[in-house]
Amino acid sequence: MIAVLGLVVGVVVGLFVRPEVPAVVEPYLPIAVVAALDAVFGGLRAMLDGIFDDKVFVVSFLSNVVVAALIVFLGDKLGVGAQLSTGVVVVLGIRIFSNAAAIRRHIFRA
Repeated sequence: MIAVLGLVVGVVVGLFVRPEVPAVVEPYLPIAVVAALDAVFGGLRAMLDGIFDDKVFVVSFLSNVVVAALIVFLGDKLGVGAQLSTGVVVVLGIRIFSNAAAIRRHIFRA
């Protein structure tokens, strides 16, 4: 419940404060958000399966974001940033939809 409350407070504060993202970080933000969503859906799936571990979740969350950002950074340095960004989004998107399907099966028994 604390996490949901924190999310709501964060969204409300973000809507009122309107923080500006530095131009240097802009290419990495969407990838970091998708990586974070992957960890959140994985954590929700683990919770429903009864195997959730908060330490594993935190490490997964942070490592997903850092690794995804490093892949995009490396792609930018090699001149193939768009291709690697697309690859990261596709892989994480597949994982998100896989976890969403497992969550749906667990909730609706279908």
